[in-house]
Amino acid sequence: MTGTQDGLRIFHRQRRSVPPMYRPAARRVIAATAVLAGWSGIVEGVDRAGAQQPVPASFTSEQMTAGAELYRSTCSSCHLESLAGSFEAPELSGPNFRNQWGSRPISALLLEIRETMPPQAPSSLSEDEVAAIGAYILSQNGAPAGATPLAFESPAVLIASADPAPAEPLEPPVYPIPGRPGNTPTPGGRAVGSAPEPPGEVHETPTALVRTIRPATGLTPVSDRDLEFPPAEDWLHWRGNPSSWGYTPLDQITANNVGDLELAWVWPMHSGTNNQAPLVRSGVLYLINAWNIVQALDARDGTLLWEYERRFPDGRQTGGFGLGAQTRTIALWGDMVYVATRDAYLVALDAATGEVRWEVEIADGSKGYTNAHGPIAANGRIINGINGCDRYEADSCFITAHDARTGEELWRTFTIARPGEPGGDTWGDLPWEFRAGGDVWNGASWDPLLGFVYFGVAQAKPWVPASRGLTTADSALYTNATLALDVQTGEIAWYRQHNPGEALDLDEAYEQVLVDVGPQPVVLTIGKPGVLWKLDRRDGRFLGVAETVFQNVVTIDYETGAVQYRDDIQNAEVGDWLSVCPSTAGGKNWHSSGYHPDSGLLILPLAQTCMEISGREVERALGSGGTAADRMFYMSPEADSIAKLAAYDVDTLEEVWSVQQEAAFNSGILTTAGGLAFVGDFDRWVRGYDVQTGEVLWSSRLGGPVMGFPIAFEVDGVQHLAFSTTQGGGSPWQFPSLWTPELATPNGHNALYVFRLRSR
Repeated sequence: MTGTQDGLRIFHRQRRSVPPMYRPAARRVIAATAVLAGWSGIVEGVDRAGAQQPVPASFTSEQMTAGAELYRSTCSSCHLESLAGSFEAPELSGPNFRNQWGSRPISALLLEIRETMPPQAPSSLSEDEVAAIGAYILSQNGAPAGATPLAFESPAVLIASADPAPAEPLEPPVYPIPGRPGNTPTPGGRAVGSAPEPPGEVHETPTALVRTIRPATGLTPVSDRDLEFPPAEDWLHWRGNPSSWGYTPLDQITANNVGDLELAWVWPMHSGTNNQAPLVRSGVLYLINAWNIVQALDARDGTLLWEYERRFPDGRQTGGFGLGAQTRTIALWGDMVYVATRDAYLVALDAATGEVRWEVEIADGSKGYTNAHGPIAANGRIINGINGCDRYEADSCFITAHDARTGEELWRTFTIARPGEPGGDTWGDLPWEFRAGGDVWNGASWDPLLGFVYFGVAQAKPWVPASRGLTTADSALYTNATLALDVQTGEIAWYRQHNPGEALDLDEAYEQVLVDVGPQPVVLTIGKPGVLWKLDRRDGRFLGVAETVFQNVVTIDYETGAVQYRDDIQNAEVGDWLSVCPSTAGGKNWHSSGYHPDSGLLILPLAQTCMEISGREVERALGSGGTAADRMFYMSPEADSIAKLAAYDVDTLEEVWSVQQEAAFNSGILTTAGGLAFVGDFDRWVRGYDVQTGEVLWSSRLGGPVMGFPIAFEVDGVQHLAFSTTQGGGSPWQFPSLWTPELATPNGHNALYVFRLRSR
């Protein structure tokens, strides 16, 4: 009965679907049934009928070699290098192991490994990795390598020479009670080492795994009017409103009582690089984790309601663009949540349950196309910019609009000008397939009155013009520009290229802040050079400019906004090293500004950095390309500290106040109607500043570097603030890691911290 009992235990584990929070991952009943069928066939054919001999398991020497390395890195800390085991980790070689497993099918052992190992991350090993470990275990039990690879579906027994377990006569079960032993465990127990039973309902598709613990209730569908005029208690856009202010009209938390903030709850997030921008609707907080894991939490106390996990094809978890696991935010419209995935799909989820409503492929993720930010919902459309366009392909980066109800693509606008089209001559004589770059890797803004969406478009690639076969005189439209697109048609209403022919990976790809300065509708944007641009958002007309940090890359005509690179940058050849400020960390990077409408101030998180950069030779061939540059980071000779936080008057563009510190500012800015500006840093501090003066009024040290985009919301009449901690994120992470290593923290502390005023 032992074999039957163990087989049933494996079967019951196999039939459950368990999302990431309850690893191991989902199992298929068909696979488990096949294993059991093979097992019972061996028992019937060998144990009872005696008519067939057990077939020995086979594996290749290549599997054994790979398995040895995997075993050392994954298994040996518990089972030991000798496979002798320790404490509850059983031995994996020798008589005891062979007595337990010798006559059982190898598939049972492989399932056991896959579903329970390693203990800290069950089901994280692929089937090929598990098979390799199984091959190594077989080899350590005297089995020879052969020509046939070990596979999960193998009906072979573990050790062919093992004596088959004798069939036991059927007898009624006897369950143990105190004072009397039994012959089988009492039903209803939980086997030590088995996977916990997941609560709620599990829904699976080939590309998704959803666990609904408790459907969200009381949700009010998000209308276009809600998105145009967001209710104060909600946070419906990545920066709060369609103008990307990063501002909350909630005013319970003020300069007078901010010292009474206390921690309301904390939610641990999945590991991986990410810079979260949560959304809130009707008391439900929607959070995207690394690797496109979306969660709905009760905003009152952080209780998980549902979780969606993207399943990537062939184990592929990310496209290109070098940003690993992250997608920064999601979008809300109607009763759906929209996710732009790392494998270049757009997915609509049910806001109450997390179930997939529809999904569409935007681009071919196997070619490196991906999504680093997330879409914006505007006028019944879900509008999204693609990334991963650094390689030479027969296509380029683009922005698409999709029907929010169905996912149908409504328009597609390329961010690279084609030969023969307007702007096509700005790429010299380069063929279409060798015009790379133009990624859209940060969020958009929306002006419902004008009917425009505004995107920042990244630089051309490779980074250095000589590497791409051009010069700085080749402006390479529409890279390094602000694009205003018609929401309905996708047509380019206007564009402003900030640094034509960009040469140093100092792109202008970030938030577009829409404000009205008196009667003048304005868009404000700032990129890595640290140059703050002020444009008429109706037509892109230049209105003003301010240099916020030391830069020695371009000279700027303050009357027209025209820029000109230094002579050595214009004339740089492949292999030349250039000394420039800022570095690719910025200036200003993805850490978004915050606008405070009551004071007319734009608060900027800045970095004072420099670098040396050299472009490489790049072959003109499909699949080639890339960033193709080497860099060395340096401190700015014009600053005493890395980080600068500064407030600028949006009317005059004059600096009103600034503060400097050693720890880099690694989060966006949150401004409030209570007169505060919040920001987090590399040294784990989140601080609240007086928005008028820059005085620090509150601070709290969290469990990791404070990153992402802070938000505010109200639930049950109480204002809350949320900050996320995580690690990673390109140059803005690398620079402080290299220059302030004493501030570094251990990996892995991804969490969302939510604060509220102390109850009195």
